[in-house]
Amino acid sequence: MKVVTAVGVEELVRAQGGRLYVWADHQRCCQGATYLLTSSDPVAGRDFRRIEGIEGFELWFDPGSHEPPRELHLDTKGWRRRRIEAYWDGCVFVT
Repeated sequence: MKVVTAVGVEELVRAQGGRLYVWADHQRCCQGATYLLTSSDPVAGRDFRRIEGIEGFELWFDPGSHEPPRELHLDTKGWRRRRIEAYWDGCVFVT
């Protein structure tokens, strides 16, 4: 899996402790779509695995019941409350 990070992602992850957890979460709304969620803290009940080769911070990923994406895109969003958003092969939901 290739990880594509936008400008500012590494800085924000380091400011929040140096670790980023990303996982696939099946939503009941939106016709049952699966989205990627992120946190600086691990979520209980998930099988996170560390993604090697990331410079500047630790990345932990759990694709749930899906095969991992070819590319995991990470970007910063928000003006007042900056956060990191993750995209599955560039898409907002898991395909």
